[in-house]
Amino acid sequence: MPSTSFDFNSASDPRTPQAVLWDMDGTLIDTEPYWIVAESELVVAHGGTWTEEQGLSLVGSALPNSARILQEAGVKLSAREIIDLLSAQVVAGIRKEIPWRPGARELLAACHEANIPQALVTMSERSIVNELLDQLPEGTFQASVTGEEVGHGKPHPEPYLTGLQLLQDEVGHELIAEKCIGFEDSVPGIASASAAGLHAVLVPNATDPGDGKWRRIESLDGVDVTEMTRWLVQVSA
Repeated sequence: MPSTSFDFNSASDPRTPQAVLWDMDGTLIDTEPYWIVAESELVVAHGGTWTEEQGLSLVGSALPNSARILQEAGVKLSAREIIDLLSAQVVAGIRKEIPWRPGARELLAACHEANIPQALVTMSERSIVNELLDQLPEGTFQASVTGEEVGHGKPHPEPYLTGLQLLQDEVGHELIAEKCIGFEDSVPGIASASAAGLHAVLVPNATDPGDGKWRRIESLDGVDVTEMTRWLVQVSA
């Protein structure tokens, strides 16, 4: 998503994050309940049972993997049909209400105001992502990567490496991964961001990946560009 009016060279502090890359489901917007309900209704419609624990086990997973597990639970549809049905239900939920996580919209706006390039990196497909992008000010994101646009989904680093490359193409110069921040909420997601070399930041939600080679915060509420800059300075000190 190019933004012709975006000034990539006006950050006031050279230590400011070079870019911020965002997961969507569960990190920016709390759509995980939409997914879990859609999965449960689909399995039940095919005569099976689906528990909340099973739904939580799929949080952050690539959709083809989720479809395979739903087939194992008794859904007699192709993977493509399953993904399309789930996605359509999530889109319907977003059209009724976008369930923003606390502080997410404010931090998006703060990064945009500070001229920090941003990318959306999600395992959801383009049909869902476009619903969110249509609700945001133009130029909020300079790139977006969806599940069907990569060969390997999270926890593989490819989604974040792809997002980083797309941002580099937009800004016209190299971005150093460890000077870029990646926000995530799930086990596969935080593993992907970390493996890509980003300064990975966990904001736990439906699931809690625990501690690891990443920074952990309890909420995006109150986080600003100054705080993110402080994170990077602490690591480099």
